[in-house]
Amino acid sequence: MKLSIILVNQNLHRPLRQAMYALKQAIQSLDAELIVVDNASTDRSVVMLTDEFQDVNVIQNIKPVGFATAVNQGVKASTGDYVLVQSPTVITAEDSLEKLLAFVETHADTGGLSVRMLDAEGNFIADSKRAMPTQWIKFFGATGLSKLFSKSQLFSHHYHSGWGEEFENTETDVLNNCFMLLRRSVLNEVGLFDERFKAYGQEIDLSYRIRLAGYKNFYFAKTFVIQQSVPPVSKWSWHFIKHFYGAMLIFAAKYLLKMPELKLKAMPRWSAPAYEFKQ
Repeated sequence: MKLSIILVNQNLHRPLRQAMYALKQAIQSLDAELIVVDNASTDRSVVMLTDEFQDVNVIQNIKPVGFATAVNQGVKASTGDYVLVQSPTVITAEDSLEKLLAFVETHADTGGLSVRMLDAEGNFIADSKRAMPTQWIKFFGATGLSKLFSKSQLFSHHYHSGWGEEFENTETDVLNNCFMLLRRSVLNEVGLFDERFKAYGQEIDLSYRIRLAGYKNFYFAKTFVIQQSVPPVSKWSWHFIKHFYGAMLIFAAKYLLKMPELKLKAMPRWSAPAYEFKQ
């Protein structure tokens, strides 16, 4: 099996349906499997999947679990050489997966890959080239954890600078968990998602472990996906405060005491001539 695609769904029946039909078109010429981990949905998600996508492997959780745990369920049930973790709110272009796989297969040092994302009106979503959240930057500066990333783009104020960079393939510190293509051999080496991160921070932790192992994460700009709009999460809710800020503490506890032992190579600016991709 070449590719395993994993979607974690919780009460996103309508966008999930659109995402699944787009993926079915995108994998027609690929040796691929679709896996949906349903996180105890109370809408018609499971019924829809059963009625319309009989060849999809549906893992149904009776009780909600954290996002990292749900993704790991899917990964453990998958068999592909590459694993794509995709949000149910993302619509994949028909040729996107072929282009992404072609890039990864010709660049053996790639651990993970994110992609250019557009909104429903065709506007570039700056978070495609993921930056560390401002709150994390301040926290890491206060604790000294910024030393882990001092020579990377992660703490650059210009990380989202320039319209032109939308179309430029570049290395990136943090993969976007709405759409991340991962090499299974790298996951076998660095481990799966850390399940202590329940809702936030798991992609930061995994991206860091990939780079710590000597691999590179990339933002791939030569194709695109569409991110459907969903209601925003309230940043004043107890769930957000608990898991968003709690994730910082988990990350700090995990790496702060190990800092003298960690030897993360400086990540240079991505060089276009060295990684030129022929479409």
